[in-house]
Amino acid sequence: MKLEIERKFKLSSIPKNLDGIHIIQGYLLAKKDLSVRIRISKQNHSRSARLTIKGPSSETGLSRPEFETPISVQDAIQLLRLSKNRIIEKIRYEYLYDGFMWELDEFLGKNKGLFVAEIELESEGQQFNKPDFIGREVTGQIKYYNMMLLKNPYTTW
Repeated sequence: MKLEIERKFKLSSIPKNLDGIHIIQGYLLAKKDLSVRIRISKQNHSRSARLTIKGPSSETGLSRPEFETPISVQDAIQLLRLSKNRIIEKIRYEYLYDGFMWELDEFLGKNKGLFVAEIELESEGQQFNKPDFIGREVTGQIKYYNMMLLKNPYTTW
């Protein structure tokens, strides 16, 4: 199983002229130490789907075990129905900067107005440079976890 090493940052906005991927993700299980997620991504007229299982975060909040596999869109639609409205919707933009791919998320629905950037690293101590529009770090702050945004949406903060 892969170890996901990720840092998160708050954004005030998303740079213009980036193509976005519309994402709907539902949670079959959404606990602090274990989540099971179904995701359908749509870009232009193409759709894909994935099943992801994430384990507990490390003490630093930077890493956690992650299992991810592609599934059919039809299966994902059926599984989303089991999520009982535990759904997050967002537009994801990819931004290449200084050799790193940043994922910039613009949340929709009850989390409208929240913008978060994520960068995946090879080690917890790996150094990187941030683009100017990246704000303060929120790594390890549980309220910024997608699954926690279900329970405490950004518009209620």
